[in-house]
Amino acid sequence: MRRIDTKRVRAEISRLCTTANLKLRPDILSAIKNAYRLEKGRAKNLLGVLIENSRIAAKERLAICQDTGMVEIFLEVGQEVNFVGVGLKESITAGVRDAYAKGRFRKSIVSDPIIRKNTGTNTPPIIYTEIVPRDKVKVSTFIKGFGSENKSQLKMFRPTATIDEIREFILKVAEEAGPEACPPLVLGVGMGGTFAKAALLAKKALLRPIDKRNKSSHIARLEKRLLKDINKLGIGPAGLGGKTTALGVNIETFPTHIAGLPVAVNISCHATRSAASIL
Repeated sequence: MRRIDTKRVRAEISRLCTTANLKLRPDILSAIKNAYRLEKGRAKNLLGVLIENSRIAAKERLAICQDTGMVEIFLEVGQEVNFVGVGLKESITAGVRDAYAKGRFRKSIVSDPIIRKNTGTNTPPIIYTEIVPRDKVKVSTFIKGFGSENKSQLKMFRPTATIDEIREFILKVAEEAGPEACPPLVLGVGMGGTFAKAALLAKKALLRPIDKRNKSSHIARLEKRLLKDINKLGIGPAGLGGKTTALGVNIETFPTHIAGLPVAVNISCHATRSAASIL
């Protein structure tokens, strides 16, 4: 049994939250640069601003976006790992708190959805845990702003729904998000499971690099077609028009019940911020 001190978890959570807030993922930055070469006029100028913004943020250690989001933590915990020290949840929360205090990132979390008093620490984070084989722990932090999160949708399709009906729903979600979700967008799509599982799949889909397709060929084809269809909408960067409404579409699936077909779409802005490491 491998022992991991939760002090190490706290330090790693803090580091990953800081990294995600300051540096665009390589796959995202590469996609923006590719789009820049294809665009013209206002769309090209806007993408140039995004590229310059990412450069300045990394150099000056400033947040990529003023909405430094709600923190979501994904843990893949090896079954041969034993955590020692302070409680794991406490350590993760402390790591988030440390990063937001040290980085002087905006604190955006309220303690109650109705009373809405700011916690002042950008905590608590949302924590998802999965038990996996062996003695390693994979930690992924996801910084989710709500300009895009608010545009996400879920639909419970009948099991008889066609692939075209599902595609049209996803396309409609992207179109309705429009300029308010800070395009170019990245779409995470979850299919199958239950109401809750589909939403989680959509969220996890955004952690996958956008230049890596789903391993199932029929899903990979759907990802490619959706990206092409969404970019035909002409919304473009910041809603100014152009060829690049979305940078990527990632789909994750899971077995589901014979009587249903849940489909969730989690919208993310161009600054799809995540960072991961293995302990």
